[in-house]
Amino acid sequence: MLGTGLNMSTSDDRLLDGRVIVRQPLDGYRAAIDPVLLAAAVRAKAGENVLDAGCGTGAAMFCLAARVPGLTLTGLELQQAHAVLAGEGVALNKLAETFIATGDILKPPPDLVGAFDVVISNPPYGDSGTPPLNAARAISHMEGEADLAAWIGGCLACAKPKGRIVLIHRADRLSDIVNVLHAKKTGDIRIIPIFPKAGAPAKRVIVDAGKGRRTADTLYPGIILHEADGRYTAAADAVLRDARALVF
Repeated sequence: MLGTGLNMSTSDDRLLDGRVIVRQPLDGYRAAIDPVLLAAAVRAKAGENVLDAGCGTGAAMFCLAARVPGLTLTGLELQQAHAVLAGEGVALNKLAETFIATGDILKPPPDLVGAFDVVISNPPYGDSGTPPLNAARAISHMEGEADLAAWIGGCLACAKPKGRIVLIHRADRLSDIVNVLHAKKTGDIRIIPIFPKAGAPAKRVIVDAGKGRRTADTLYPGIILHEADGRYTAAADAVLRDARALVF
């Protein structure tokens, strides 16, 4: 199908065992399991305001809404085409209290600064190497002017005092993330490693941090995604299909 007002082919894909619909390009950035894992780690409560910084087509925020009803959700997305698709996803998922803004996390709209109880994000992972040929995918995957430190700074700027930011990123960038957070006087850092299979090094980490907090950092046991035969583990199935939370 064609997204409304967009000259691109899209598909309507389902996450959380069909609970969530994501309209996304057939050619370009497409959501996998990372936004689902990110949403599962968010400890938000009904009535709170949550920002998805760099929301793409909305997968993480839609998964969060499926697990925690009663949130007011806002998506901030640099690429207008993705923002349009996220807006269509809002309608597909019948999320009345959800808003999509087109903008840059380096220069967030003034009404978003200091406005959110929780800011979640799946920042671009690529800090080196050859960018993807697809321009939209390259923006989604590669750090540019908005490097990791700047991205974290933008997320913190949008959080309320004592609010929280929750990120998913490559495990080999964990020290960079923690160093930036400490430099920005952010504490109570809670880390969940994500292991592809038992005995393998973590490939992803989820980091939940409190703006202006001083509590010591905590490393949690983490989650193993796959059995030896490639099937999802029971713990992964509970998160990826049954919309269970990752417990801190």
